[in-house]
Amino acid sequence: MTGMERGLALYRTMARIRAFENAAEEASKGGVAAFGAALGNDVKVRGPLHLSTGQEAVPAGVCINLAKEDLITSTHRGHGHTLAKGASMEKMMCELFGRVGGTNGGKGGSMHIADFSVGMLGANGVVAAGIPIAVGAAHALKVQGKNNAVACFFGDGAINRGPFLEGLNWAKIHELALLFVCEDNRWSATTSTEAMTAGAGALARAKAIGVDGVEVDGNDVFAVDAAAGALIEEIRKGEGPKFLHAVTYRFKGHVSVDPASYRDGEEVVRALENDPIAVFVQKCSGINKEELDRIQKQTEEEVAAALRAAAAAPWPDKSAAYTDIQDAGSGRWE
Repeated sequence: MTGMERGLALYRTMARIRAFENAAEEASKGGVAAFGAALGNDVKVRGPLHLSTGQEAVPAGVCINLAKEDLITSTHRGHGHTLAKGASMEKMMCELFGRVGGTNGGKGGSMHIADFSVGMLGANGVVAAGIPIAVGAAHALKVQGKNNAVACFFGDGAINRGPFLEGLNWAKIHELALLFVCEDNRWSATTSTEAMTAGAGALARAKAIGVDGVEVDGNDVFAVDAAAGALIEEIRKGEGPKFLHAVTYRFKGHVSVDPASYRDGEEVVRALENDPIAVFVQKCSGINKEELDRIQKQTEEEVAAALRAAAAAPWPDKSAAYTDIQDAGSGRWE
């Protein structure tokens, strides 16, 4: 892949994530006509919707360095990670709509989206819960003698929870092939992370336990790509777990219905000026604008087709409620 081809691939991934999030947000409010699919105002995304708008450079820059056989775990804000790992936009939209054809049969929804076919082990509604899953997956790969890598995405709020310490400790003790990616958008739900995190933060905590890494501008997709690529190369050489602290910003509230009035307006304005897609365009002034426009048009057509497919897909049969569940041996419904 040439440098130009890689740049366009990064742009395409970010554009797809942004378009998907915009469409999902609009659909959650009952309107999607703006995306070329006048489907009626009764079509809505089912359940909570945590958007990753503004954070596109992190999954794009990390996942371009991963093979299909490599694995990832995600957070409740996991659409971008899933798309960057190669999941079908149509199947993801069906999942958000709660329809047959979704990656999880319409039963997982936004917060628990997963696609094992591309190595995406799942988003998670519990903060930091993806960390021990990623560690377990990496340890399983080591036991099996496989050389695949695992990337574990989590937010800055997760570093104050027990699984963070436990996960990094286990990964380091066993020198697992694992990249920890702290997607630091500086807000833990509705509270500034700065106000609730002591010390020097995520990377310092990782280094204190022996997991080395780097901090990077999470809105510069080229910086993320370069840093993640170097760390993953070291991981593949058997140098144990590494840590990527990507500082970014989420443009939207904690959930799609959250106006985020708790944030300072000037802070948001400054963040919008550092839009990762705009930063890409500024850094790639040599790329033909017509090529970027072509990618944008293809992306809009893809998301419109995904919306149409999701709206047309049937609802799951009620019998599906009794599948994909664990039988603990008692208390079953009749």
